[in-house]
Amino acid sequence: MKLIRNLTFLTCLLGIFQSATVAASPGADIIFYGGPVLTVNSKNEEVQALAVQGGKIVAVGTKAAVSKRWQTDTTQLIDLKGQTLMPGFVEPHIHIIGTALSEGLGLNLSNFTLPYDTLDTIEAKLRARLSSIPAGGWLFAFGVDPSRTSPFMAELTANDLDKVSTTVPIFIINQSGHIGYVNHKALELAGVTESTANPSGGGVYVKDAQGKLTGKLIEPPSFTPFMAKMPAPPAADLIKAIKKTTQYIASAGVTTSAEITVGFDSPLEEQVKLYKDLAANEGLPIRVRAYLYGPAIPAGYDGLKPNEGDDRLRFIGVKFISDGSTQGLTAALNQPYDYPSNTSNRGALDYGTEDLYQQMKIYFDQGWQIAVHANGDSAIDQTLNNYEELLAGNAHPEERRLRIEHFTINTPEQVKKAVKLGVIPGFTIGHVDYWGGAFHNHIVGPERANRIDPSAAFKKEGGRFAYHSDSPVSNVSPLNYISEGAGRLWQKPPREVLGPDQRVTVDDAIRAVTINAAYEMFSDDKIGSLEVGKQADLVILGANPRTTPVDQIRNIKVQETWIDGKKQSW
Repeated sequence: MKLIRNLTFLTCLLGIFQSATVAASPGADIIFYGGPVLTVNSKNEEVQALAVQGGKIVAVGTKAAVSKRWQTDTTQLIDLKGQTLMPGFVEPHIHIIGTALSEGLGLNLSNFTLPYDTLDTIEAKLRARLSSIPAGGWLFAFGVDPSRTSPFMAELTANDLDKVSTTVPIFIINQSGHIGYVNHKALELAGVTESTANPSGGGVYVKDAQGKLTGKLIEPPSFTPFMAKMPAPPAADLIKAIKKTTQYIASAGVTTSAEITVGFDSPLEEQVKLYKDLAANEGLPIRVRAYLYGPAIPAGYDGLKPNEGDDRLRFIGVKFISDGSTQGLTAALNQPYDYPSNTSNRGALDYGTEDLYQQMKIYFDQGWQIAVHANGDSAIDQTLNNYEELLAGNAHPEERRLRIEHFTINTPEQVKKAVKLGVIPGFTIGHVDYWGGAFHNHIVGPERANRIDPSAAFKKEGGRFAYHSDSPVSNVSPLNYISEGAGRLWQKPPREVLGPDQRVTVDDAIRAVTINAAYEMFSDDKIGSLEVGKQADLVILGANPRTTPVDQIRNIKVQETWIDGKKQSW
């Protein structure tokens, strides 16, 4: 009897082995070799070759070992010719539709080069756009930035915009996305007057000392009356712009991106349907991890469940906004800004703490990941306190992977508390580059500015951090983020290092745009590193960032982007 049982066991085992052998193809579809392969695994190993089969990585190691096991007559051999292969970049905070609207359909006024614009050059660009505005249309633009305008903090008013046109309504969103500017025609059409109450959620229709509207708007709720009157772009034009934007993201080596505010620019249900249609019809060249915009979710909404979707499109979180922009002087700080001299302005929270907590708790209890925009240390305090209450009694808070977006002006105590709660900060690392000099010399002073985007502090405490663009706030370029995180050199001469003790190694910065960013979006089991079993999401670079001078990493060329073992075109 014992012999029969043993024979039966061996027969079953042999059957399983034979089935596995038959099911698996004997060879790889592709083998990459001939250049450094950066795995970004736990040991940061660099190997010689990588094999792909069925869209997944099946081997990494020496060329000899990979070829011996996986190369067949049908295997495609790709010689890197000295170029570098590494995981596809992961972008955990992009407004994809917002970028498509701002840069694809609107007038893009963003200027990330020197010299800065002036009010005159901005007005000239707006006038040049007027001829393309159809009857009944609005002149919509994005990207003016007083902190990057000459003279410093020169700001548009309704009177300035009236010089461009008194008949065409003009609506401009500041580079930060938290401030707007309109002319008097726009105010008229939107029905906003001196007696209009400020909207909830931090919105402000700014007035001068005489109580007259200046044309400046603070926080997105104040944009709503103007956006409601603007003609919606034709669906075909919007889809074309989204495809162009996602192709641009892919061209930067990004294989997975967040859409951080579904429902911000138009009704939630419309944008959910739009994304589902795009994914179903191969309209997304990249993977998308989507976050619903909390204030846009209708009461009792049950159209989506947490983690609904597939590897191409998945809805995983809900995002809230707790304050404004640091460079726009609207982020909520514990101490006043340094600019202008002797100001008492500390910015303001968008919501009361209990109000925001109750909004978040609904979706936290449903199982959604929660992300909160918090730029100022007052907003970070509010967010961390709310997170602490949400996580009360949870023995493993890190499993919820709660996010703080930006974490710009902060304290060492906040870093320690965030790590204890398992919070993942996403740093808009361009703050160091494009705005570093303004923060240090004018807006918050050296002490607070040097702690912006505290990468080294999080590493020291044992926490994770990720880098992102917040596009269209800054350009999508993970190689640039690596330069910024490891070098922390600000752009405007005389160039200086912002917070030298917050610099991290190039390997740490690489992890912030690959495996850490994947972890931040619950995708580290499938992407973010080159390991057996993961999706073959890859990027080929013209040089190895590990051996390139830190400030030159941003200039490395992205040669190819691969998703699921397929080369992408753009």
